[in-house]
Amino acid sequence: MTMTGAQVLIKALEFEGVDVVFGVPGGAILPAYDPIHDSPIRHVLARHEQGAGHMAQGYAWATGRVGVCIATSGPGATNLVTPLADCLMDSVPMVAITGQVATTAIGNDAFQEAYTTGITMAATKHNYLVTDVADIANTVHEAFHIAATGRPGPVLIDVPKDVLNAEVEWADPVSLEMPGYKPTTDPHPRRLKEAVRRIEAAERPVLYVGGGIIKAEAAEALTAFAEVSNVPVVTTLMGRGAIPDSHPLTLGMSGMHGTYTATTAIQKSDLLIAVGVRFDDRVTGDPEYFAPGAEVIHADIDPAEIGKVRAAEIPIVGDARKVLEGFLAAWDDRGTPDRTDWIETIRRWQRDKPLAYDQTPDGPIKPQYVIEEIHRLTKGDAILVAGVGQHQMWASQFWKFEEPRRWLNSGGLGTMGFAVPAAVGAKAGMPDELVFAVDGDGCFQMTFQELITASVENIPVKIAVFNNGVHGMVRQWQRLFYDERFSGSELGTSDIDYVKLAEAMGCAGLRAATADEVAPAIEKALAVDDRPVVIEFVVDPDEMVWPMVPAGGSNDIVLTGPEDL
Repeated sequence: MTMTGAQVLIKALEFEGVDVVFGVPGGAILPAYDPIHDSPIRHVLARHEQGAGHMAQGYAWATGRVGVCIATSGPGATNLVTPLADCLMDSVPMVAITGQVATTAIGNDAFQEAYTTGITMAATKHNYLVTDVADIANTVHEAFHIAATGRPGPVLIDVPKDVLNAEVEWADPVSLEMPGYKPTTDPHPRRLKEAVRRIEAAERPVLYVGGGIIKAEAAEALTAFAEVSNVPVVTTLMGRGAIPDSHPLTLGMSGMHGTYTATTAIQKSDLLIAVGVRFDDRVTGDPEYFAPGAEVIHADIDPAEIGKVRAAEIPIVGDARKVLEGFLAAWDDRGTPDRTDWIETIRRWQRDKPLAYDQTPDGPIKPQYVIEEIHRLTKGDAILVAGVGQHQMWASQFWKFEEPRRWLNSGGLGTMGFAVPAAVGAKAGMPDELVFAVDGDGCFQMTFQELITASVENIPVKIAVFNNGVHGMVRQWQRLFYDERFSGSELGTSDIDYVKLAEAMGCAGLRAATADEVAPAIEKALAVDDRPVVIEFVVDPDEMVWPMVPAGGSNDIVLTGPEDL
């Protein structure tokens, strides 16, 4: 059957099982929009290409499938750089398709021309410029394979307009032939056995796990191995939900704003079993002082991460689920080690240094209280999405995660404006799930136009906006380290009516200004199912995130409140 390149492109997406794409049309990509009209693939029209990218990202996070976004050439493509870089940092599988000017015009500074593959080279796992219509189907097939295998990540396909308009016979994509791309997924058996011997003999071991557990669908294997080996588990920000927070071996998040117990347990450990983590600076602080007495077992799908920050006594390259299942098999009949002294020490830290805040009945709303009330009223049965900043840390700290893929946030890149579009993408991918985003007013103001997308596309997400009138994390640092010289952190939003803003965009708008209004506002939001809901919570602008490890310092210095300064 003879088809245009544009028809082949959409049919190739159908071949990969794509059910929804997020995009914004434009001149160079316009040929591809015509066959979308006749395709079973749902197209969600974003209001900005960055929003489309974050929607695809949220879809991928929530569903475990490859997210897809589409943009035109020039500014359409450059607006995707932020979500592409975000996906690369957080290992999120995404395929971005961009239009390009005709091959005859490339290099001539044509209208809306940009060197898309060059610009995105550092923001993608791989990218393509397709110059032959016969290569489109196989390129799409390869792109999905690369995005979803090994360490997941974003792949971009740039297609010139004349290639989209050219004709070719459709043929199903051939088997993959990529000799330069062979991720190692099976860990070495000898390394597994050596690791298990070290774990059994350790007195103060800690499992330090991250987003790699989520990506590899390794949560069950992690919990099983933690139980049989009697090893407490610390998660990164990206690893929340990898083990249930209700599990007695769970210590919570470690690092700059992690729990005192999680951070201190790593510091005092004699063996660190790192699986699916990359020793991010927000976890390690100054690497020279990180877990100084611990030997390290480091398992990761990406060999480039092993030894990058911290040398490993036992390096293991492989898929996180296969590594943990390999640990379980190698453990065999060893029995459960007695780690009474270590566990009791940890329990004492948990008792002495818990997460805490003070919500008084007549005082300003504390953001932590809002998080806990949303959790209570939803019974935790929601996909929680966060922007970046103080509210992100409070969400990670005070929400109780019981399952993987219920926590979406921008961890590595730290992209303000992530929450609203990512929540839309998550809800589009998981329409039967409750999706609740928590956002700061600073983040919200960057991408709130995507509320129109949610309204028009009938994607009923819930958005909680913490309105403190400032860039909260910036203000916290200025308060602590810049003598309260608040430069550029005051948003000046006292005259902004978020309820009217929400209603103007086709959403329901609610507001809570006192503590006793918090629960009723959440209950009203939960009762609305036919449109998106925005709840403005007027929160304390002076509230700070604790605990805190000062940037670049030692994790031995954990500030649990202003009294520790």
